[in-house]
Amino acid sequence: MRNGDFTDFLRELKEKNDITEVIGSYIKLERRGYQYWACCPFHHEKTPSFAVNAAERYYHCFGCGASGDVITFVKNYENCDFMQAVHILADRVKMEVPAFDDRSAEEAAEKKKKRDRLHALMKDAARFYLNNLYSGRADEYLSYLEKRKISTSTAKKFGLGASLDFQSLPSHLLAQGYTREECVESGACGRTEEGRIFDSLGGRLIFPVINQFDDVIAFGGRVMKPTDHAKYKNTRETEIFNKSRNLYNINLLKKEKRAGGLPYIVMLEGYFDVVSLYQAGFRNVVASMGTSLTKEQVRLCKRYADTVLISYDGDAAGQSANLRGLKLLEDEGVKIRVVPLPDGLDPDDVITKQGTDAYRDCLGRAMPLIDYRLLSARRRFDLTRSEEKREFVKEALAVVREAESETEKEELLKRIAAEADISYSALESDLDRVPLRKDPEKTEPPKRETERDRERLAMRFVLAACLFSKPYTLGYDLCGEDFPDPVLRTIADYITAARKEGKVRPSGIFDLVDDGEKELSEVLNLDSGDTLEGEGAERYFRDCTGLLERRRISALYAAVQEKLAGEVTPEERRELLAQLSEYSKKLKKVRNGGKI
Repeated sequence: MRNGDFTDFLRELKEKNDITEVIGSYIKLERRGYQYWACCPFHHEKTPSFAVNAAERYYHCFGCGASGDVITFVKNYENCDFMQAVHILADRVKMEVPAFDDRSAEEAAEKKKKRDRLHALMKDAARFYLNNLYSGRADEYLSYLEKRKISTSTAKKFGLGASLDFQSLPSHLLAQGYTREECVESGACGRTEEGRIFDSLGGRLIFPVINQFDDVIAFGGRVMKPTDHAKYKNTRETEIFNKSRNLYNINLLKKEKRAGGLPYIVMLEGYFDVVSLYQAGFRNVVASMGTSLTKEQVRLCKRYADTVLISYDGDAAGQSANLRGLKLLEDEGVKIRVVPLPDGLDPDDVITKQGTDAYRDCLGRAMPLIDYRLLSARRRFDLTRSEEKREFVKEALAVVREAESETEKEELLKRIAAEADISYSALESDLDRVPLRKDPEKTEPPKRETERDRERLAMRFVLAACLFSKPYTLGYDLCGEDFPDPVLRTIADYITAARKEGKVRPSGIFDLVDDGEKELSEVLNLDSGDTLEGEGAERYFRDCTGLLERRRISALYAAVQEKLAGEVTPEERRELLAQLSEYSKKLKKVRNGGKI
């Protein structure tokens, strides 16, 4: 279809997907006046600064600057690309996404076609591995699963499979019509220096990694025999797989969420932990696939539950891993609890050796991060030894120093006093001398506002007032030359074009400017409170337009002076002097008209 037709389709898609209904299906919105408010889903905050403008069909966070239309929101919240967001919204209102053929659309279609091929290849590879497991040639793999007490039904639920060698998979994929390049690009195969392709997880038990859209995007593999290689190995990162943006078992978690609310998510470390706990009845489990938590994974969790229970290994290494990335969870506004496990056991061990009830008891004893940090410190020191006791107290006080309230500090100090057999008053006295882990930022004297600062503020105000069609902007024609910043000039050009069509819709700017652009955020920030309203705003608008006009005329005046300084004919000189006189009169008139 033509580009204009696709633009019409997108316009209809946005109209049918009411932005408050869509965003309200992800986060809780509260109506105040003509806007809806919530705590921003894209950064941690306690006071709502995320606003949804229903009339103009866009959202904006006055805290972090996140902004966009309904497609942008779904794209960022669902962690998907533009066309995936379009398809999600189209499915929601039962619209068919049309084909389109302009150049940029062709590139997007080509990219989608390539991704679809890679997804299909990975799905075929998963079927191949699954068939291997039950082919009669994988007794070693089946025996291992039986030893780990994984039932056949559970193994099939997760699509577990077997890679029997290094050559069968590439041969199978090539026979299915995939190219050697596709085999390598998918990550399923590797390539030797001589150019031969091979199964990148050859000889391993296979765990398919499936995303929230039910696409197979990668594999994890566990060796079956002792080896110098890593026990577990993941598919390398590819066009369809980014480990930091995905979680193992997110596909089944999504189904649990749809079936009913999830009180919390249990975050595990590895594949077998997830499979074992799921089989035991703990369905709200995911794994970070052996890496420290990332911001993208945390946000992925937040879509399904507000509380995450961290349940990594119970050994020293696992405890240390527990502390990495957990502050990130808190910063993203997720309530976290850490699950204490018996020393030396991981979640799967607890299930298989002590039973389901034992692990459920561990979950029941999940504790806040600050309590877990104290427990972790306590486990590492022998308090019968004076030197280690002092080290424990030093580390424990550093933890308490970061507590948010005096009540919490008091309760933690009492606990340390009892464990270390030290008086509360002594600990309280020492606590005041413990520096915060993060040094406070050095305060710098406020910067003096420069003429350039005033000009930029004026540009933003003029654009904001025009973008939101304030009455006092009627009759004012924007001049693109007044906005040297490319983002601001794009906004100005959009307003000018939209006025010719008869309607300036703020949400339309997101088709032209990336939602993360700072200047766009600053312009949208002005649409809050009474900034753009009243007589004061109207006077300030006149002052701003006067400043921009004065700046433009001054630039023209300087250009003429520069020409005069060069070699010119007497006739050219008379003409340039006349221009200077005219610009001088205009500058005087503008100055008399108002001053910022």
